[in-house]
Amino acid sequence: MTGFLENKVVTVLKGGPGREREVSLRSAAAVVAALESLKAKVQEVDVRGEDFELPEELGIAFNLLHGTYGEDGGVQSKLDGMGVPYTGENAEVSRMAFDKILTKERFLEEGVPSVPFEVLGSRGQMPTFALPYVVKAPRQGSSVGVHIVKTEEDLQPALDDCFSLDDRVLVEKFFRGKELTVGILGGEVLPVVEIEPCGGFYDYQHKYTKGGSEYFVPARISAEETARVQDAALRAYRALGLSVYARIDVMLAADGELNVLEINTIPGMTETSLLPKAAAHAGLSFAGLCEKIVELSLGKQGR
Repeated sequence: MTGFLENKVVTVLKGGPGREREVSLRSAAAVVAALESLKAKVQEVDVRGEDFELPEELGIAFNLLHGTYGEDGGVQSKLDGMGVPYTGENAEVSRMAFDKILTKERFLEEGVPSVPFEVLGSRGQMPTFALPYVVKAPRQGSSVGVHIVKTEEDLQPALDDCFSLDDRVLVEKFFRGKELTVGILGGEVLPVVEIEPCGGFYDYQHKYTKGGSEYFVPARISAEETARVQDAALRAYRALGLSVYARIDVMLAADGELNVLEINTIPGMTETSLLPKAAAHAGLSFAGLCEKIVELSLGKQGR
């Protein structure tokens, strides 16, 4: 660590109006402690809606609003309008990366490995894929609104939930494989993390319930597979024009086929979250990771 943040004002934005509010508060608590250990002047703002107010002395806003409003370009647009520097990607990149449909379309254009998909634009429209398939609300995080549909009886409840969250629904062919995630920091690819949910798939409950999943860093895959997974993640990162930090979720089938699932531009930041786990394995402490995110963000904005 460089002392880069000593005496710098950092305003941590936490909470948010979406379904991931509690996760955001946990991330913020860990980041605040890390920033304080670096002797930064830390302020906290609990964001409950778009009309939040900021203190007069801001420094840089450390955006820890997971999901809706935090990752979809909403808070970024507000901060841009106020001339306030912030961590992470700009409004347009955030909006695209948060929308699973826009992300899939960009993956298709740029040749990023990803399974076939279709978009349902109304409640009366039905998927054309053969069962099983995955139904997703396109603009939610933390696996909110994600359903594996294995039988006809599973379909309508899944569609009802997804359409309650958005006016379009993404349907993907089901893909079986190891669940992996790759952190990228300023274009540097971190070690691959393997996720093994204790039953089912890596949904909200498995992510945030103690003992719900096991994690392996580095992932239990070969060196050749590791290189291919990291390359696919980096291609996805570049395809959407990211430049600060992100976590890319990838699946690896037994036959070696890859499926890049999605990009998280504000991944979980507790000390046991996946990006910090990968950074730690690469020799970067949690406090060092927080410092690097601020440094990269200010550099991107020419500050």
